[in-house]
Amino acid sequence: MLSVSARTPVNKYQVPRSSSNFSIDGNWDKLPWRKIAPLHIDQVAGEQPTHFPQVLAKLAYDDQALYAIFQVADRYVRATEENYQDPVYQDSCVEFFFTPGDDLNHGYFNFELNCGGTALFHHQKGRGLEDLPVSSSDFKQVEIAHTLPKVVFPEVEEAITWVVEYRLPMAILCAYAPINIPVPGIHWRANLYKCADGCSHPHWLTWSPVDTPSPDFHRPEFFGVLVFE
Repeated sequence: MLSVSARTPVNKYQVPRSSSNFSIDGNWDKLPWRKIAPLHIDQVAGEQPTHFPQVLAKLAYDDQALYAIFQVADRYVRATEENYQDPVYQDSCVEFFFTPGDDLNHGYFNFELNCGGTALFHHQKGRGLEDLPVSSSDFKQVEIAHTLPKVVFPEVEEAITWVVEYRLPMAILCAYAPINIPVPGIHWRANLYKCADGCSHPHWLTWSPVDTPSPDFHRPEFFGVLVFE
């Protein structure tokens, strides 16, 4: 078994249980999200970027699914990758890496989504280690909404705010890793990111700080903690 040396987590986020019906439409201001506190993706990985987008995210859950929404006040925005499992991190992209439990040795999922709604979704033990893509049939059960077109090119240089939102069914995760199904008191380990590797003003931002010389999101030892209420 891969041994992951876990550091003392810096960040925690309380994930509320929701009894509301989330309509996945990319509306940051709709009622189910209004009373949920955001987390801030504002820690720099690597060198200080010349462009620093303002990134907020919120999470919630119910018996069937995990819900996530990101709001990004951005510039130099693009979306060129159009197919599932394309390298969306080259575009204006938000990412959710998570271990659905406390044991980092079980590996983690990396769900990466560009501003046009194109996704990359894998489970792995580390960067490229026992890497298992989430199948297209499983991915089709994920509901995604985005406020920008699927393709954004040429790059939008002026200020623009964009939102992506999704519903991630718990059932599809079980084929890839052991899952601690969220109930009050359950903890998951996770980090959330914003990147734009191939844009004119690249940057790498994290929620829970990642202490490496250069940006590296595939470092579960730096994951924070999600506490399900």
